[in-house]
Amino acid sequence: MKPVIFGCEGPCLTDDERAFFKDAEPAGYILFARNVEDREQLRALTDSLREIAGRDDLPILIDQEGGRVARMKPPVWPEFPAWGVFDKLYDVAPMSAIEAARCNAHAIGLTLAEVGVTVDCLPLLDVRQPGASDVIGDRALGSEPMRVAALGRAVLDGLALAGIAGIMKHIPGHGRAMVDTHKDLPRVTASAGELESDIEPFAKLSNTRMAMTAHIVFEAWDPDRCATLSPIVIEKVIRERIGFDGLLFSDDLDMKALRGDRAGLAAKVVEAGCDIALNCWARMDEMIATVERLPDIAEKSRKRLETAMEGIRPDSQAGDLQELIAKRDALLSHA
Repeated sequence: MKPVIFGCEGPCLTDDERAFFKDAEPAGYILFARNVEDREQLRALTDSLREIAGRDDLPILIDQEGGRVARMKPPVWPEFPAWGVFDKLYDVAPMSAIEAARCNAHAIGLTLAEVGVTVDCLPLLDVRQPGASDVIGDRALGSEPMRVAALGRAVLDGLALAGIAGIMKHIPGHGRAMVDTHKDLPRVTASAGELESDIEPFAKLSNTRMAMTAHIVFEAWDPDRCATLSPIVIEKVIRERIGFDGLLFSDDLDMKALRGDRAGLAAKVVEAGCDIALNCWARMDEMIATVERLPDIAEKSRKRLETAMEGIRPDSQAGDLQELIAKRDALLSHA
């Protein structure tokens, strides 16, 4: 097995992809809007990925947040709100906000379970800061660390009720970035003391099974390398200070915050301490080069992967979608 997550080109696998994935044995896959048409098609795609891998516990990831980040869209699937609305409700009724967030995540989870997706790239535990780039914006659960942790826990619990694993992101925190990592590399100049509030939600939920890094330079910790590529940040901050010992993914290696060829970057993030690199865009030449550059997955990373996926059994019958949405909306009406 190679320590990489790959994307697919379209709504069904090409013959070349089938042959390559079987030989390469990536750790898992990630889906985007280009892979999504309807329920029957998407279920067939995820089933084919499991068949090739020969693993029922295969991580099949998707960014199904709601708001402006949604790969599965209306009219086939419900439209889910951005997470900022739960932060607003928390101002009025904290327990109602937590329950609404849980219902929303449970509903999202049911839609994923139906089509065989096993992992959602939620929740964002980034503590929103004034004046920062809007790349996080209303995707955030708030600007107060304890609130972010409480709502984040509810999101993870809601997904789990549908048998879906969540990934907390973007560890150790994306809330201070002044530029969009899709476009450039942010540098955060806050002191180590100031960054304590950024890492607090991640520390509170450090027993979460999976996390995803931030392509951000934190000058107080490592002025030369972004978190994704920094052994210092990964070992000293993420593993030791935050206490996260679960499966650590890089964020997408195709983002312009990073420089260099994707195969080389994949090797560097694994060398830095990420368990698995994300190569999302299904370019066959890049995927072949990445497999050639990467070692086999480390034993510790393989064990983390097995632990992360243990008991993950998507179940679209584990709740009533319309009832959950109705309950969520009734609670949000009080915001």
